[in-house]
Amino acid sequence: MEDLAMRSVDSHNSIADFVLDDPDFSRLLEKPPRPLNIERKRSFDERSFSELSIGYRSGAGGAGGGGAVFENYDSMFSPGRRSGFDTPASSARNSFEPHPMVAEAWEAIRRSLVFFRDQPVGTIAAYDHASEEVLNYDQVFVRDFVPSALAFLMNGEPEIVKHFLLKTLHLQGWEKRIDRFKLGEGAMPASFKVLHDPVRKTDTLIADFGESAIGRVAPVDSGFWWIILLRAYTKSTGDASLSESPEIQKGMQLILTLCLSEGFDTFPTLLCADGCSMIDRRMGIYGYPIEIQALFFMALRSALSMLKHDTEGRECEERIVKRLHALSYHMRSYFWLDFQQLNDIYRYKTEEYSHTAVNKFNVIPDSIPEWVFDFMPTRGGYFVGNVSPARMDFRWFALGNCVAILSSLATPEQSMAIMDLIESRWEELVGEMPMKICYPAIESHEWRIVTGCDPKNTRWSYHNGGSWPVLLWMLTAACIKVGRPQIARRAIELAESRLSKDSWPEYYDGKLGRYVGKQARKHQTWSIAAYLVAKMMLEDPSHLGMISLEEDKLMKPLIKRSSSWTC
Repeated sequence: MEDLAMRSVDSHNSIADFVLDDPDFSRLLEKPPRPLNIERKRSFDERSFSELSIGYRSGAGGAGGGGAVFENYDSMFSPGRRSGFDTPASSARNSFEPHPMVAEAWEAIRRSLVFFRDQPVGTIAAYDHASEEVLNYDQVFVRDFVPSALAFLMNGEPEIVKHFLLKTLHLQGWEKRIDRFKLGEGAMPASFKVLHDPVRKTDTLIADFGESAIGRVAPVDSGFWWIILLRAYTKSTGDASLSESPEIQKGMQLILTLCLSEGFDTFPTLLCADGCSMIDRRMGIYGYPIEIQALFFMALRSALSMLKHDTEGRECEERIVKRLHALSYHMRSYFWLDFQQLNDIYRYKTEEYSHTAVNKFNVIPDSIPEWVFDFMPTRGGYFVGNVSPARMDFRWFALGNCVAILSSLATPEQSMAIMDLIESRWEELVGEMPMKICYPAIESHEWRIVTGCDPKNTRWSYHNGGSWPVLLWMLTAACIKVGRPQIARRAIELAESRLSKDSWPEYYDGKLGRYVGKQARKHQTWSIAAYLVAKMMLEDPSHLGMISLEEDKLMKPLIKRSSSWTC
């Protein structure tokens, strides 16, 4: 195990013993928009890896006393530099030789490029000639393209990202109909395909908004990833002209209108169907999945930084601020689980009535799965998978927890606790290939009920506890932000021992992620791009600024928990 010098949250003195005061997002509206910081800060290339406790300085208060200080990656400007065909600019700037896999990965990424009227507009999901069934792996997926886009931005090649953003914006304006039902105007496609007609010499776009997906579920995450990528493009290039254009502003507002509309909801979280995100098959994530809530939070904060201060933008900003206010409180109060909070839930009384109830969601203690008692370390914690009336999904989901760190949905103390959990439960969450999409796998009777006997999501396979190399870039970004790069370096070394030899699979199977997935596509583009992004971020951590949001200083941390939380 790596050196654990960075202290984490003591569970008996942890975030679960407090309730966060309402962060005063409303004060954000009083501040004039800040100009982009074009001047690059001191190059991280000048620093040794021993200094890579970036983003964290140990304060007098220690981990439990709020001594963590996160540096401002959000304000960093990280201009990319165009390099040769195969060599990423970040590697070229460093004194050490890049890993041989880097050049191979760049060649594979460029081979996967998709062109529309001679302009690159994305990368296909997989370039697997050995596969007999192409299915939809020859399409450009919005969520799949994000790591490819980040790799191009970090390498000083922003044009493809700009084309992608504009092309998907164009698709948003299409009428979206499944059978006789029309989707919301702001919905973004899950994917699109370019059909080339060599006779007529024309290119045609075909978009999928969920009408062709397994289960016919619209992708809730596509719009969020689009906004997050728009901010990454703006931060990387220092050019706000794209985000400030009327078309882009309208596209953002349409997405936000979809998810900020008022209804019968009593929670600020988004109610979702199963299969609406990266886990696009039935896996029991219906309700309020952590992945969607974390992406929702990050997209709201990203949009807040880009909306123009005109009448429509101002109205949208006010709605965002109110939602952020409620969402951050809800997630940090009810989704967070550590040793002490688990013990509290274990002792919950049920059938409580009135606003003084401790067990606000009427979670039955007997529903706590046995595995979580052994899984939860004394030091560490995470955001659980789902919270809704009489239901708490205690599973660990990697994407949601990593995005919670990057978006600062997690407080500095919670972020450190998540890293402590990953280190303490390395075998379970990382194993031999980073990293488990969720933990643990569901099996036997529960698998039959939850998945509907899905033959692809058998135990420790695919979305049911499979290991996904694409998560490497999110893990690396989160590690750097929290000041624990040694965790990322260890994970990258694991990936380098297998990925290229195994032809860059989509996912791995088994408890330790030892076996190439039984239906995994080879030469999976986002597996390749995730490796490149992770390497480039470790070599030049200033790249983190395009995908990380600093903690809002106005969201001031902690006050004592209200009496209604006392068991």
